[in-house]
Amino acid sequence: MNRGIYITANDKVTDHAIALLNSIRLHDQDTPIVMIPYDENYHKIAHTLNKYYGVEIYQDLDFIDRLSKKLHETFGGQFFARPHQFRKQACWFGPFDEFLYIDTDIVVFEKIIDNLNYLAQADFIYCDYQHAGGITNVFTPKVLEDKIFTENEIKDIFNGGFWGSKKNLLSEEELYATFAECAAHPEYFDFSQKTSDQPIINYMLLKRIKRRFNIVRREGKAPGNWAGTTYFQRQGNILIDPTMNQHLQYLHWAGIRIQPGCPYWEIWDYYRHLNPELPPAILPKSMKKNLLQKSLDKLISDFQNITS
Repeated sequence: MNRGIYITANDKVTDHAIALLNSIRLHDQDTPIVMIPYDENYHKIAHTLNKYYGVEIYQDLDFIDRLSKKLHETFGGQFFARPHQFRKQACWFGPFDEFLYIDTDIVVFEKIIDNLNYLAQADFIYCDYQHAGGITNVFTPKVLEDKIFTENEIKDIFNGGFWGSKKNLLSEEELYATFAECAAHPEYFDFSQKTSDQPIINYMLLKRIKRRFNIVRREGKAPGNWAGTTYFQRQGNILIDPTMNQHLQYLHWAGIRIQPGCPYWEIWDYYRHLNPELPPAILPKSMKKNLLQKSLDKLISDFQNITS
C-alpha cells in the first residue's frame, strides 16, 4: 500500500512549512511527502523542502490549474477569502493510495502517518473537536431547517487542516458537482469569519462519504489539538492534555497568527529551528489582531485570572 503526506505551501509560509517538516521528520524519515503549490510563488520553498526533507512537487499541475479554473467558473472571484485553499483537493488524484493532508500551521508529536491505520475501518479520517463548538464557521442553521443534514450528521463536522483518505474515493466530476451544489445554496454556509474551503469540504464529506471516523472518538478518546486551548502542558518538546493524561498527536494554530507571544510559541519556535543548516525564521511584523485573536486573548486572560 502506497502511503504518503500532502501539504500545500508557497514561499510566504516557508517558516511554517519548515517547522512542520522538522516535526514530521523527527519521528519519520521515510514517509514520502508531496507539496501542492498554493500559488505560482512556490519555487524557493520547493527547493528548500526538497533539499532538506525530500519533499516532491505534485506532478499533475495541469489538474491544479483545471481545478482553480472550475472553482472560479462555479463561484466567481469574490465568494471565498482564500480560494487557493481548494488546491488541496488535488490529494484525491495524486500518487498515494492512502494519504494524510496536513496544513503548514501544524507541528506533529508522533509518527503521524500511522493514523492511516484507521482507514482499515473508514474511508475518511480526521481528528478534532470542531463539532463541539456547533456549526459555526461551517454551516448556518438553514442546513437543519431545510433538512439538508440531521443533528446526528452535523456531529461529524471537522477542521479541514488535517484529514486522511483514499485515492479516487471521489471522482473529478463528483468534486465539481459538489461545487455546483454549494454554489446554488450559499445560504447554507457560514463564511462570517472568512473561512474558505472548510464549509465546502464539510458538505462534501457529509453528502458523499459515509464511512468516516473522527480519531478523537477512538477508545479512551483522544486529546484536542487547537492552539487556542489554554490548558495543555509542555512536557519536553511535546504537549500533554492533563484532563486525559495523554500527549497530543499534533498542535494546530488554526486562526492564530504564529508570532512571539502567541499560544505555545515556544513549541513552534523549537520545531522551526531543529535543523541548524537552515537560517533562523523571519518573524512576522506585528499586525492588528483580528476578532478571533482578540476573543482568544480574552479567553486566555480570563482563564489565567481564574487559576491564579
